Formats: sequence, C-alpha cells, structure tokens
Amino acid sequence: MDFVTEKHGNTLLVRIAGDLDLQTSPQFRSVVEAELERYPYLRNLLLDFHDTTFIDSSGLGVILGRFKQVSQKGGKLSAIRVPNQLSKLFELSGLMRIMEIFPSIDEAMMKL
Repeated sequence: MDFVTEKHGNTLLVRIAGDLDLQTSPQFRSVVEAELERYPYLRNLLLDFHDTTFIDSSGLGVILGRFKQVSQKGGKLSAIRVPNQLSKLFELSGLMRIMEIFPSIDEAMMKL
C-alpha cells in the first residue's frame, strides 16, 4: 500500500495504490489526519482510486471517518478515477450518498 498526498488549494488529494484493508487502513487514517491537522486550510478530501485494487470493511470505515473529519470543517469528500468494482462497492455500502465521483482531477477541482 502506498499513499501520495498533494495539496490543491483547499483540497487534499490522496492517491491510494494497492489494497485499503485491515492492515493498511490505520496508515491511511494517520496520513490523512496528519495532513489535515498540519494544514488547517485544507477542508476538502479528494481520493484517487485509480491504482486501488481492493477495499474491505475497515477501508470503508476509515473513508467514512475521513468524511466526518472534513464535514466538520465544512468540506466535501470526493473521489476520482474509481474502477468499476470499487464503484459497485461504494454503491452497495452507501458511500455514494456522501461522496461524489469524478472521472478526473480537473473535473473534481472545478466542483470543489
């Protein structure tokens, strides 16, 4: 699992490569929380799932937790480049109700 973060205005972009599961979810949570605390002006969270191969229930839980974190700042949770199998998982889990999905970073940034 690899996480790469980038700041774009008031948005934190996190590129997630590999599995987001029981073993890697704590690392993801730590990385995102640290960035959001270090840079208080960041209020939106944009997740890039292009290279994400698998997400389990703990991964879904940590995503939901980050939604709550950015919501408290008045921000939004969004995703880009979501593979079909993850899109179906997000629909079944209810994440699609709290997270907007965009095909590219440019389209997401126009809406955030």
